[in-house]
Amino acid sequence: MDAITMYSSPWCPDCRRAKSFMKERGVDFREVNIEEDDAAAELVIKANNGKRKVPTLEIGGRYFACSPFNAQALADELKIPLNS
Repeated sequence: MDAITMYSSPWCPDCRRAKSFMKERGVDFREVNIEEDDAAAELVIKANNGKRKVPTLEIGGRYFACSPFNAQALADELKIPLNS
Protein backbone atom coordinates (compact mmCIF):
# COMPACT_ATOMS: atom_id res chain seq x y z
CA MET A 1 0.00 0.00 0.00
CA ASP A 2 1.21 3.52 -0.80
CA ALA A 3 2.03 5.86 2.08
CA ILE A 4 -1.05 7.57 3.52
CA THR A 5 -1.16 11.12 4.83
CA MET A 6 -4.25 12.34 6.65
CA TYR A 7 -4.73 16.10 6.85
CA SER A 8 -6.86 16.85 9.88
CA SER A 9 -7.86 19.28 12.62
CA PRO A 10 -7.98 18.41 16.33
CA TRP A 11 -11.59 19.63 16.70
CA CYS A 12 -12.93 17.51 13.81
CA PRO A 13 -15.14 14.52 14.76
CA ASP A 14 -14.84 13.04 11.23
CA CYS A 15 -11.05 13.12 11.63
CA ARG A 16 -11.30 11.19 14.90
CA ARG A 17 -13.57 8.62 13.25
CA ALA A 18 -11.24 8.19 10.26
CA LYS A 19 -8.23 7.87 12.57
CA SER A 20 -9.94 5.23 14.71
CA PHE A 21 -11.13 3.36 11.62
CA MET A 22 -7.59 3.13 10.21
CA LYS A 23 -5.94 2.30 13.56
CA GLU A 24 -8.45 -0.51 14.22
CA ARG A 25 -7.51 -2.04 10.87
CA GLY A 26 -3.75 -1.63 11.29
CA VAL A 27 -3.43 0.97 8.53
CA ASP A 28 -0.28 3.07 8.93
CA PHE A 29 -0.67 6.76 8.22
CA ARG A 30 0.97 10.08 8.92
CA GLU A 31 -1.23 12.82 10.36
CA VAL A 32 -0.77 16.51 9.55
CA ASN A 33 -2.65 19.11 11.58
CA ILE A 34 -3.72 21.85 9.17
CA GLU A 35 -4.28 24.20 12.12
CA GLU A 36 -0.50 24.20 12.69
CA ASP A 37 0.75 23.90 9.09
CA ASP A 38 -0.26 26.68 6.69
CA ALA A 39 1.15 24.86 3.65
CA ALA A 40 -0.94 21.79 4.51
CA ALA A 41 -4.06 23.95 4.92
CA GLU A 42 -3.45 25.46 1.47
CA LEU A 43 -2.97 21.98 0.00
CA VAL A 44 -6.30 20.82 1.48
CA ILE A 45 -8.09 23.85 0.06
CA LYS A 46 -6.56 23.27 -3.37
CA ALA A 47 -7.36 19.53 -3.31
CA ASN A 48 -11.00 20.24 -2.39
CA ASN A 49 -11.86 22.94 -4.92
CA GLY A 50 -11.49 25.81 -2.49
CA LYS A 51 -13.03 24.09 0.52
CA ARG A 52 -11.22 23.40 3.77
CA LYS A 53 -12.46 19.82 4.18
CA VAL A 54 -10.98 17.50 6.77
CA PRO A 55 -10.11 14.78 6.90
CA THR A 56 -8.46 14.89 3.51
CA LEU A 57 -6.30 11.90 2.73
CA GLU A 58 -3.46 11.59 0.24
CA ILE A 59 -2.48 8.21 -1.14
CA GLY A 60 0.06 7.93 -3.92
CA GLY A 61 -0.42 11.54 -5.02
CA ARG A 62 -4.23 11.25 -5.11
CA TYR A 63 -6.34 13.31 -2.70
CA PHE A 64 -9.84 12.66 -1.39
CA ALA A 65 -11.95 14.05 1.44
CA CYS A 66 -13.76 11.81 3.89
CA SER A 67 -16.15 14.41 5.23
CA PRO A 68 -18.70 13.52 6.30
CA PHE A 69 -17.07 10.30 7.50
CA ASN A 70 -18.19 7.29 5.50
CA ALA A 71 -16.63 3.97 6.56
CA GLN A 72 -17.51 2.18 3.32
CA ALA A 73 -16.10 4.95 1.13
CA LEU A 74 -12.89 5.06 3.18
CA ALA A 75 -12.50 1.27 3.04
CA ASP A 76 -13.01 1.40 -0.73
CA GLU A 77 -10.44 4.19 -1.16
CA LEU A 78 -7.92 2.30 0.99
CA LYS A 79 -8.77 -0.99 -0.74
CA ILE A 80 -9.30 -2.74 2.59
CA PRO A 81 -12.25 -4.72 3.99
CA LEU A 82 -14.94 -2.67 5.73
CA ASN A 83 -14.91 -4.95 8.78
CA SER A 84 -11.67 -5.76 10.56
